Formats: sequence, structure tokens, C-alpha cells
Amino acid sequence: MSVPIDLAVLLPIVAALLAAGAAIGVLAGLFGVGGGAISVPVFFEVYGLLGMADEVRMPLAVGTSLAMILPTAIASTRAHARRGGVDFDLLKLWALPVLVGVVIGAALARGATAALYQTVFVCVATVMAAKLLLGNAAWKVRDSLPGPILTGVYGGIVGFLSFLMGIGGGAISTLILTLHGRPIHAAVATSAGVGVLIAVPGMIGYILAGWGKPGLPGDAVGYVSALTLVVTVPVAMACTRLGVRLAHALSRTVLSRLFGLFLLVACLRFLAELL
Repeated sequence: MSVPIDLAVLLPIVAALLAAGAAIGVLAGLFGVGGGAISVPVFFEVYGLLGMADEVRMPLAVGTSLAMILPTAIASTRAHARRGGVDFDLLKLWALPVLVGVVIGAALARGATAALYQTVFVCVATVMAAKLLLGNAAWKVRDSLPGPILTGVYGGIVGFLSFLMGIGGGAISTLILTLHGRPIHAAVATSAGVGVLIAVPGMIGYILAGWGKPGLPGDAVGYVSALTLVVTVPVAMACTRLGVRLAHALSRTVLSRLFGLFLLVACLRFLAELL
């Protein structure tokens, strides 16, 4: 049974989604991420205003976030590629492992609780924020990526965690790449392409996971909100290039600290929800 949308609250909701779309677009270009770390909490709040139950609005926020990552990730990747920063050989190596990780995440998603999504988000975001805010050049696993097998395992981890967090994998892959000696600008540029690898199977996975679930709004296709996509995607696309220009204008230290703060805020939001 669908939950009707109250037209009396539609305008402020649309305004909130427009603002979210602008922020997501800038972040996609600035940090090489699909914007999921901001879109998931924003969508979660908006769906709460619509009166949806927590067990519905959290996976709907995650699934919709993954669906909107594709256009912003493509725009961000193309912009970074024009500047020569994207490692396409690594993206080719990660293509299959990322897909496997997404499929495993999709198998868990249908019966997952809202607390599981939030816990995964908080744990991963805390590690990433700590590395970016407190770490330095000495925080490395090694000076380069390992052989193709272990590097492929990294791809599977990126796909699995990104699916459950509702992000394009840029934040996680940036952490992995910087821990293996990649400069932050090169890591951010390549991580933009990871979002393209994750978005399509991730979106399909959440559509299937939410198919026929009760309590979803009338515009939802599984755990993907069509209304949210229509409102936010055009704005996000328009703002992505601004983020790319900002990324290449900032120093490595400033970019790392801003990325860490961005993740910490998102992490604290869901920690408060869990407590």
C-alpha cells in the first residue's frame, strides 16, 4: 500500500531537494564522490517529513542515492579525465570485483534493518575521516597498490560497502588509494570513475530489494524515488564542474581536511540516529 504525498508540504520538500542537489553536484566534483554521504542523510530527513517509517525511509534514501550517483559520477569522471587524472587501467581491473561486491550487498539488502545501513555508514565514515583529519604522509600501507588479485579484493570491498552505504565508492576508494601512495588529487580523480562502476548494479539491486515492499511512496520503484531523482539530478549535474574546478585549485592538505570534515559531519548525523 502506497503512502500518499501531502501537497501542502511538497514545496519545502522540493526546495530541500534542490539545495541537496546543488551540494551533491559540488561534492561530486570536489571530492570525486557521487555525493551519497550527503544525499543519504538529506533524503532520510526529507522522507521523514513525508511520514515514512524508519525501516522504509533509510533503504529508500540509500537506494535513491545510488541511482542519482550515475549522472554525477559520469560528469565528474569526464571532467577529471580531461585533466589527465583518471587511472582507467585500475578501473578496468576493478570492474568485475566491484560488481561482485555489489551483488553480495544486494543479497543482504532485502532483509536488512535501518540500523545495519546506519552502522555500516558510521563505521566506515569514521575510519575515513580519521585518516584524512589526523593522518599524514606516514599513514600508508605501502607505497603502491599490490598485485592484481589483492587489488581486485579491494574492488570487491569497495563495491560491497558502497552498496550498503548508498555512496558511489569514491570515499572508500580514495582512502584505499591514498593508503597505497597515490596523491590525493589522483585518488580523487580515479575515485570519480568508481561511482560509474557501482551506480548501475547498485540501483538495480535496490529496485529489486524494495520491489513490493509496503509503505513506499507512490513515485517509488522499489527503493528508488523517481520524484527525488527528477528534482535533484539536473541541479547536481549543473554544479559538478564547479566542484572539479575547486578541487584542482586547492592544495593537497586543504582538500584532505575538507574531505575529512565532510565525512565526519555525515558520520555524526547517523550516530545520533543510532543513539
